[in-house]
Amino acid sequence: MSLALTRIGTVGPLARMVDEAGGSVQRLLRRADLPPSFLDRPNALVPLRDQFHLVTQAARLIGDESLPARLSTAAGLAGLGPYADHVMSFPTLGAAIVGSYEKFACLLQSETLMTLRVEKSHAIWSYKVTAPLITGRQSNELLALGYMSSIVRCFAGSEFRPHRVELSGGLERMTAVEDVFGCTVASGPAAAVVFPASVLCTQSPCPSRMVANHDDFVPEIADTVSVTRRMIDLEREIGRHGIDATASRMGLTRRTLQRRLADQGTTYSAVAQDALWMHAIDLLGLEGMSVTETAARLGYSDLAKFSRAFRRWSGVPPSVWRRAARLGRDFDPAY
Repeated sequence: MSLALTRIGTVGPLARMVDEAGGSVQRLLRRADLPPSFLDRPNALVPLRDQFHLVTQAARLIGDESLPARLSTAAGLAGLGPYADHVMSFPTLGAAIVGSYEKFACLLQSETLMTLRVEKSHAIWSYKVTAPLITGRQSNELLALGYMSSIVRCFAGSEFRPHRVELSGGLERMTAVEDVFGCTVASGPAAAVVFPASVLCTQSPCPSRMVANHDDFVPEIADTVSVTRRMIDLEREIGRHGIDATASRMGLTRRTLQRRLADQGTTYSAVAQDALWMHAIDLLGLEGMSVTETAARLGYSDLAKFSRAFRRWSGVPPSVWRRAARLGRDFDPAY
C-alpha cells in the first residue's frame, strides 16, 4: 500500500461548496473518516488515498462531477500552500514548470510525476499519480488540472484558457467540466493541460517572491517514521489511539508497520511518544489553551497523570513550559 501524502488544502473551498449545494460537510467528513478540524488547517497532511476518497464522495454527495475542477479553479494558487511561492519564484512559466517540480514532493504531494514536452506549437504539461490508487483517480486529475491551469493563468493573464485538457481513462458527462476549464476535454495517456508553447516564455508577475520557510515538509514515502508520526496525529484528532488505528490509516497491517519501523531502528511506542509530546508542545503554546484542556485533548482523563508524564519527559511541569513558551523561552527535553 502506498504511503503517499498530500496537503488537505488541495481540496480548496470544499466545505463552502458542499454547504452551498445543500450537502452536510460533517456527514461528508465522517464518510471520508477525516476530522472536521483538518479543513481549517490547509497544511495538514493526509494520505493521498483519503484525498481521492474525500473529493469523490463530495462530488457524489452534491451530484456534481465537475466539483473537483471547480474546487481547484476557485482556490487558485492559495490551494497549493508553500508550493505556490516556490512556483512563482521562477522568472518564466517554462522555468517554473520544470524547476519547481524538484520540490513538488516535499512541499505538496508525494508519488507524483509531472512532465513538460513541446509538440509543434503546443506545450503539453502532464500529471500522473504513480501510487497504486484507482478509485477517485479521475477526480484527482480534475483537481490537479484546475491547479495547473491556474498556474499558467498567473503567468499568461486572467483571460488565459487552455487549448484543451486531457484525462486518462473513459470520458463521460464532460460538458460541465468543459465549462469550468473553458476548453475541450479529451482522452489522453495522462492528465494534461495543453496550451500554446509561446506562453512558456511569459515572465513571472512577481519573480522576487521567495520559497516559503515551511518546516512541515511532506515526508518521503520511504520515511515510515515521519509518515507514522503524522498519521498518529490524524488519528488522535478523530479520537482513536494505538497502533491498529494508525496501521489501518496507512493501509498496513500491525505486523507490517512494526517491521518497517524496526527496519528504521525504532518502535511504534517510541514514535507515538514523540508525536504525543510534539503535540503537547503545540497545544501548550496556543493562546487560551489551558493545561487541563491540553491534557484532555491528548487523551488524559487525569490532569495529575499528564503533569507527571510531562515532567518526566521535559524536566518541568506543563504549566512552567506553557509560561516559558509565552515568554519566548525554550527548554531542552530531558528524556
